[in-house]
Formats: sequence, structure tokens, C-alpha cells
Amino acid sequence: MHTDSPEDYLSRHVQASAEDLSQKIDELIAHTVPPNSPNQALYRDMLLTVIRMAQADRSRWDAKIMMQTLREMEQAFRALEQYKRRRKVTVFGSARTAIDHSLYVLAHKLGKALAQRDMMVITGGGGGIMAAAHEGAGLENSLGFNITLPFEQRANPTIEGTDHVLSFHFFYVRKLFFLKEADALVLCPGGFGTLDETFEVLTLIQTGKSPLVPVVLLDTPDGTFWEDAMAFFRKNLAEARYILPSDLKLATLAHTSEAAADVISRFYSNFHSTRWLHGRFIMRLNHELTPEALTLVNQQFADLCRSGSFTQQPYSEVVPDEPEFAHLNQLSFDFHARNYGRLRELIDTINDPAHWLHKNA
Repeated sequence: MHTDSPEDYLSRHVQASAEDLSQKIDELIAHTVPPNSPNQALYRDMLLTVIRMAQADRSRWDAKIMMQTLREMEQAFRALEQYKRRRKVTVFGSARTAIDHSLYVLAHKLGKALAQRDMMVITGGGGGIMAAAHEGAGLENSLGFNITLPFEQRANPTIEGTDHVLSFHFFYVRKLFFLKEADALVLCPGGFGTLDETFEVLTLIQTGKSPLVPVVLLDTPDGTFWEDAMAFFRKNLAEARYILPSDLKLATLAHTSEAAADVISRFYSNFHSTRWLHGRFIMRLNHELTPEALTLVNQQFADLCRSGSFTQQPYSEVVPDEPEFAHLNQLSFDFHARNYGRLRELIDTINDPAHWLHKNA
């Protein structure tokens, strides 16, 4: 009579346990997730990831990092759901900027100009530039992503004690939401922290790890902070070929609050958003391009295509995860996923009203 070796028995035991566990996960998914949700497979993978962590029984520190990260992200997703239909602008700058400084006044005007355009202002929730931008925008147009520190870290008076403040334990989770929620970013002069945020923002957009959004470098009319920085970038980065010359197009200089707000408004005048679909890069547009404009795009921006050309369609079949965008026009091409500075130039071209097809009512 054949008997199993200890190794065979153990293998069958683990396999049976895995099958039983998989069934329990499927039952949990069926019990908790809406039946028509396109995210069922994603939630299943999340649960499997946590279970693998539990089976390995990692160190307590590793487990706490994972738990705290998931908890913070879920809480932030839940809190921000109510604002998902509004454009938001993340504003960075020094927390040390005094209330009587011209930059403080400029940031205050910026917050007001963005609120007038129905945009929300996101900051780290502290003082200086952050407080000024929130003062200008007002509470209903402000969100503060605060960081929990061993010493007292209070939010600025505009948002303190309200549900417009989200507190984060980890800096990296907080940074993720600064970018994830941003339809635009405005960077005012500041110290190491501001420069860190500047380089991170530009790097993520340059490499395609973050969606292409307008980045505005804002300074006072007589300020040279960003002009000096851009001169350094041109001489020591672009000319040395550490970056592409077109990478400098990812940021726009502005010296007034109105100019900064106009850069952002103009960016979304026709351009709406992007996504990858079936290997194609899709640019959603508010207005259909004229045949002449499409020809111009194919002539001037052929270098963005890995193969083929730009094609346009006035609408798309409903995509299960984004049905609300099905009515938008689409510009589709085989993007090589490099040179996002040139992609920024393409957006400037399609945002020219002269290139829109104006249909009679």
C-alpha cells in the first residue's frame, strides 16, 4: 500500500488550506463588495497581500507601517470623496513667511483668485504661505494636509478645528495626496522643504509617474527666486543634457496671482485629463479639434508617437470605471511615454480656441 511521504502530506495540507482560504476570501468579497464593482479583483489582491504579510508574521514595526499606511489612505480617500468633483490646487511655500511680507500678500491674493475660479486650495495646513493661501481662499475652498509630530503642530486659523484638516502620520502618504489630489501646483519661494517638493513634483511628472498638470513657479514682481533657479536649470542641467531642454516647459513662471490662476484655467480650457487604455494614450478634450488642427498636431508632434498618428473621436463607449467621461472628445495616440515637456507643448496647442470645432447650437 502506497503511503505519502511527510513532504507529500505537508504539501497536500498547505494546498488544501490555501484553497479553503481562497474560498473564504471570495465569500468575504461577495459579502462586502457591490456585485457590479469593477474593483473586486483589486480588493481581493489587497486582502491576499495582507494575508501573506500575516502568514510571514513580519516584525511588529513592519506590520505597524503597513497598518498605519492603509488606515491613513482609507481615511483620506473617505474624507476627500465629497470634493472629488472640484479642481484643486496644491500650494507650497515657506511656513516662515511673515504676515507683512510681500510674498504673504501674494499668496493671499492667489488663494482668493483660485477660489473665484471655483478651485480649492490644498496646503500643508501650517503658517506662512500656507496660512496666507487659505485666508485668501476661505474655509469652504481650503484643505489642509497636516502632519502629526512629537511636538505640537497646529493648523492655521482658517482651517483649525474643522473637517477641512486631514492629519497624516507618515510624510510619504501625505506627499502622495498632495500630488494625487492636485489638478495644479503652485510653488512659492521657500527653503529646503519647498525645494524638495519642487524637485519631486518635476521628477514625477517628467518620468510619467504623476499625471501632467500645470506647475507654476510664483514670485513677487521684483523677485528673482525662481528666475535664478530656472537659469541654473538651463545652464547646469539642460545644457549639460542631464535633462531635456523641453523638460523646462513643465514649469511656468508667474509674478502675479492672477497670472498664476490664468495659467491653470487656460490649461483646462480644452484639455480635461488623460489615461492609458488598451496601450493607447488618451487625452480627453472638452472641445473637438478642427480637421486642420488635427493635421497640425500630426505634423508638429509626430515625435511623441512611437508609431502611427493622432486620431480623434467625438465620444467613447462607456468605460466601466469612468462612465462620467464618456461624453468627452478623445485624442488618441501611441505615446512613447517620454518627453513630457513636449506633451505640455501639445496641450498648449489644443488649448488654443482657434483650433476648436465650434458647432452651431
